[in-house]
Amino acid sequence: MTTFPAPLSPAPLSLAQALAFRPMEDGALSASVAGDFSNGPSGAPPEKGFPFGGLLAALCAEGMRQGLALTAPLRTLSVQYLSAARFGQPVAFRPRLLRGGRNVIYAAIEADQDGRMTHHATGTYGVDAATPPLSPLHAPPPPLESLDPEARIGGPMAPHFARHVDYRFDGGPNILGGNEGRPVVERTWMRMADRRPLDEVGLCYLLDALYPPAWTASARPAPMTTVDLRIDILADPTPATAPDGWAFFEFRMLDLGLGWTVDEATAWGADGAPLAISRQRRKLLPQRGA
Repeated sequence: MTTFPAPLSPAPLSLAQALAFRPMEDGALSASVAGDFSNGPSGAPPEKGFPFGGLLAALCAEGMRQGLALTAPLRTLSVQYLSAARFGQPVAFRPRLLRGGRNVIYAAIEADQDGRMTHHATGTYGVDAATPPLSPLHAPPPPLESLDPEARIGGPMAPHFARHVDYRFDGGPNILGGNEGRPVVERTWMRMADRRPLDEVGLCYLLDALYPPAWTASARPAPMTTVDLRIDILADPTPATAPDGWAFFEFRMLDLGLGWTVDEATAWGADGAPLAISRQRRKLLPQRGA
């Protein structure tokens, strides 16, 4: 098992501050991504990485909700990452209603910076109904207090965005080859470091708030970038299912080959009921000399 030094000092911004939009004259919403939400190593300037995809997904979800005054719960979010935004400069989010309805609402949002589109997303919002649940049975996650609080992500190679998350790994972290020769799976309790109650934007952030599982299968992982992320929220978290903002996450590599990798993540409540799932496609980046 790979160990890491003590975690970094608390991050200066909370998720709520990062999701604060400003209205624009044309009806769009404006927000900028601070450098402490970079996916680059915290021991290097934020510009050595790119804006964290989980934060961009959360901004898309919140932008559609605020810009279109949506009240129904978010059920599906699908994001495509087109080009990297620059840190500290405004990004314009332009939500639009595709189709409204009494039970299901379809929305979309486009984000651009200086006229260059950086990413876009679609969202499905829907009202729940009182039907009998048939969620798959799952064993409750390991007790939070049974896990080593020092088994978390830290040190100069940890990404900037990890400063905003509390981790409690079940047998990890296994980055840089800890899962070589065995199933490529990472399991961990997670919550936002500011201890905010878990909600839809928190799930969007946390379902991407770990290194790619493929990076646990080799001591020399290939660089990669996310091109597609889809999130399905199955049940809204509550103080009972996500006490103090904690939920249990399992990240699993499904495939690695032909220049791509596909991962799946599941968020579980404290009672073992599924809260959300996500699937992420990443493109392996060309390496010098390859």
